Amino acid sequence: MQLQELQSTVDRWIKTHGVRYFNELTNTAILMEEVGEVARIMARTYGEQSKKSSDEEALLADELADVLFVLTCIANQTGIDLTEAMNRNLMKKTDRDKDRHHQNPKLS
Repeated sequence: MQLQELQSTVDRWIKTHGVRYFNELTNTAILMEEVGEVARIMARTYGEQSKKSSDEEALLADELADVLFVLTCIANQTGIDLTEAMNRNLMKKTDRDKDRHHQNPKLS
């Protein structure tokens, strides 16, 4: 799925099943909550924290998809074309970091 298709699909879903978008501040709070759920899985799967029995059902893929969904909602409701934004962002990173990481001894 391309980013524009994702944005259209999420928009249709919201208008069909969600009635309307939550306001931008609410969606920002939801985004932070979803990112926290990703962090919890990462800390307990790849970090040093022990898992709780309630963590057994949590799937990283589902939580990452939740983050992407809410990010897409925020992009849609603020008029951001994610394809354009990602292209600009990758160009910025390429210009800024084209040699930086190759010269980092920590990555050798």
